[in-house]
Amino acid sequence: MPELPEVEITKQGIEPFLTGQTIEKIVLRNLQLRWPIPRKLRTILPGLKIASIARRAKYILIDCSTGWLIIHLGMSGSLRVLSSSNEAPAKHDHYDLHVSDNTIIRYRDPRKFGALIWTTINPNNHRLISHLGPEPLDDEFNRDFLYQKLRTKSSSIKLQIMNNQVVTGVGNIYANESLFHAGIRPTRRANEVSRPKLERLIAAIKKTLKRAIQAGGSSLQDFYLTDGSTGYFQQEYMVYGREGESCHKCETTIKSITLGQRSSFYCPKCQK
Repeated sequence: MPELPEVEITKQGIEPFLTGQTIEKIVLRNLQLRWPIPRKLRTILPGLKIASIARRAKYILIDCSTGWLIIHLGMSGSLRVLSSSNEAPAKHDHYDLHVSDNTIIRYRDPRKFGALIWTTINPNNHRLISHLGPEPLDDEFNRDFLYQKLRTKSSSIKLQIMNNQVVTGVGNIYANESLFHAGIRPTRRANEVSRPKLERLIAAIKKTLKRAIQAGGSSLQDFYLTDGSTGYFQQEYMVYGREGESCHKCETTIKSITLGQRSSFYCPKCQK
C-alpha cells in the first residue's frame, strides 16, 4: 500500500501540472472503486479552476474553487501525468482528468480500492479526515504530545505510531525503519517508552519519512510515480523485509514477528 512518502511524492508530481489550470473534462471508465465515483462529476468539474493541491495523511486534496476532489490511492493506485490522449488506457485505468493545457492525470488501480470523492465542505472536516491525528512532519508532533497520547496505552509502541488517531501516515514500512533507528523494539509497551526515547523516535520518524520522500519512496508492488518510474528507498531498508539477514550495524540476525496482523522486523541487539 502506498504510504505517506509515496502519497506526498504523488502530490508533488501532479501539483505543477494542475495548479492554476482549468478542468476541461473528466473521463470516467469505472465508477466502482472503494466507494462509487459520483456520475455528476462529469457535469460539475468542467470549467472549474484548480486553486491548489494539498495532502492530508494519505489523501490528496484538489481545491477546485467551489469544492474539493479527495483522492485516495488505496492499496494499489497511482496517478500518471500524460501530455496527450494518444496513450490508450489500460485495463485498470479508471479515470482521466483533463485540464486546459492538454495535460491528463490518469488514475490506475488494479485492486480498485482507491477513492475519488467530491465535497463542498472543508476537506479537513470530512468524515474520512476530521478524526485524524497530527502530521508526523509537523511541529505539533513532538515529544510532549506523544507522551501524553501514550501514557495510558499498554499496547505495543509500533501499533501506536501506526494509529492514525495518534499520528497519521506512519505506515508499516516506515514504522519498522523508524523504530530501528530509534533503538526501540516494536513490541515494547507504548506507556513504558521514556520521554528521551520518544524524542529519539520522533526524530527518527521525521528523518525516515523525509529521506523516503527524497528517494522517491519505496518500490511497492503496483505503485509508480507520476512519470511512470519507481522509488528506491527500499535500497536503504535496515530491517523491513530482511528477516534472516544480518543487521547492517551489528550483524545480528534480523527477526520478524506479527503485530496487529502486520509483519514487524527488528534487530534483537540494536533494539531494546
